[in-house]
Amino acid sequence: MLNLSDARKIIAEATKKADELGQPMCIAVVDDGGNLLAFERMENAWRGSIDIAINKAFTSRAFDITTKDLGDNSAPGQQFYGIHVSNHGRIMIFAGGVPLKQNGTVVGALGISGGSGEQDHAVAIAGSQGY
Repeated sequence: MLNLSDARKIIAEATKKADELGQPMCIAVVDDGGNLLAFERMENAWRGSIDIAINKAFTSRAFDITTKDLGDNSAPGQQFYGIHVSNHGRIMIFAGGVPLKQNGTVVGALGISGGSGEQDHAVAIAGSQGY
């Protein structure tokens, strides 16, 4: 089970990577139910990225997939086209959300927002490795 101490380690790793990139980020960790467990907005991170980071984490946990992969599968003509309007508009279909696994079981997710899709995904991967 993912706990607050774990979430703080994940956020620390994500913050370190964001600092390396020189890009302030919003970082959200959700539990296995998709509920917010911990959040950090780095100094000067966009305010609009707060909800996006939280919703990327929710999306990644709701479907147990990275938001990058979900985005690839939700383009026009793809199997999940239109999924972003489900769940009251909470579904994010661009990079930055990753599931967090323990012994092969998804126990939560991490959502990152504040940079380009590539930056958000890189920070999410770095943060997930902190778990």
